[in-house]
Amino acid sequence: MFNTEMDQVEARSRFASARVARLATADRDGVPHLVPVTFDVDGDTVAFVIDHKPKKTLNLRRLRNIADNPRVSLLVDEYADDWNSLWWARADGTAEIVEAGARRDRAVGRLSERYDQYRENPPQGPAVLIAVSAWSGWAYTA
Repeated sequence: MFNTEMDQVEARSRFASARVARLATADRDGVPHLVPVTFDVDGDTVAFVIDHKPKKTLNLRRLRNIADNPRVSLLVDEYADDWNSLWWARADGTAEIVEAGARRDRAVGRLSERYDQYRENPPQGPAVLIAVSAWSGWAYTA
């Protein structure tokens, strides 16, 4: 048995097929922060939006971190007790917070096509657009 790294095309494809990703940000001192996000892949851009789900505050740490340090990573994975089907895919890039305009509207529209909850209650918060500079991944194979 052996494992294999994915090429960028396969990593992007597997990433795009996932329903949730883990977003890793870090503040200006390098202190990490990890949260799950729903997302959309549009070419080499990953988008997520601040939605209506209950939050303690709208001054979210992920947004503060991106403002201070726009380098981010997103990870999706598949776990199964049959380890022959394990895989993960990662997108590394630079994030931009977009409060309004056509780019935000496109992200919200695409996310609304992907998630029923957004069709019923479109997000009102800012979008985060991540220009992916590297797609990578790994899969266990027999």
